[in-house]
Amino acid sequence: MANWTVNKPMGASLYVPTTHKDLLEIANGVKLPKLRSVIFCTEDAVADRELSYALFNLSMMLENMDPVGVLDRFVRVRNPEVLERVLAMKGVEHLTGFVIPKATRENFDAYFKLVRQTGHLLMPTLETAEVFDEREMIAFRDLLRAPGVVGRILALRIGGNDLLALLGIRRPRNMTIYRTPLGSVIARLVTTFAPYGFRLTAPVFEHLDQDALLDMEVQEDLAHGLVGKTAIHPYQLSLIEMHYRVQPTDVAAAEKIMEEDSPAVFKMGNSMCEVATHRAWAQAVIQQANHFGTYPDNSMAPNSDG
Repeated sequence: MANWTVNKPMGASLYVPTTHKDLLEIANGVKLPKLRSVIFCTEDAVADRELSYALFNLSMMLENMDPVGVLDRFVRVRNPEVLERVLAMKGVEHLTGFVIPKATRENFDAYFKLVRQTGHLLMPTLETAEVFDEREMIAFRDLLRAPGVVGRILALRIGGNDLLALLGIRRPRNMTIYRTPLGSVIARLVTTFAPYGFRLTAPVFEHLDQDALLDMEVQEDLAHGLVGKTAIHPYQLSLIEMHYRVQPTDVAAAEKIMEEDSPAVFKMGNSMCEVATHRAWAQAVIQQANHFGTYPDNSMAPNSDG
């Protein structure tokens, strides 16, 4: 199983239907060698009539998959019954974990009891009508904070397309998701879950010919504190992850904040740095820089003034 911790930076994860002909090559890093994280999907990306073949294809991949992966490998299961079938497959122990679709406090235990005795991590997806109910999300958060559960939650994924579908809307081609009704919903999910230690990832961007808009949306994802974004095509991976690189000035400020003898408040780069309130940011910046790297200089950062 991959050596994940719940604080590891995430970046871009690629969705791959389990009907794909190159599952094994992708899982072993032979195909798409720069991929860091993959989610093999048995749910929306697989038609009902293809499910039997999809699970057979997945079982062949798991049986032949390298035990120690070069990337982190997840399966998005369709329902608890499919999760139970996957857990019985040879090689399943080499998966990092599972994505739970349409997760709610009503169905979560049906999934969790199946993996309780394993080492797999979970990523519940918030994509049902309950997401629009703040009290329901607070109740779900409290359930996920239970001892024995909270340490197994790698992140919460925001299912943008399903949430828009509930509103009878499709993502526009000329604006980011933050200019739709989901903008305020995403902000509320962040303020509901993030202060309690849960990380969230951003919805997919479905238009493959709108690079500038994707560029803008990832910047807004990061401004909302979201730690990753799902890619629906390999083409999107580098476009997403270039934004996870860190500006050298931010790394310098973060390192200064983390120094034991730093003053409580100091000026750096024409900004105030306050150790007590900026320490969590500094830790995240250093982790992100170690994982994704830095820009050669600040003028290389997207939308910089240089």
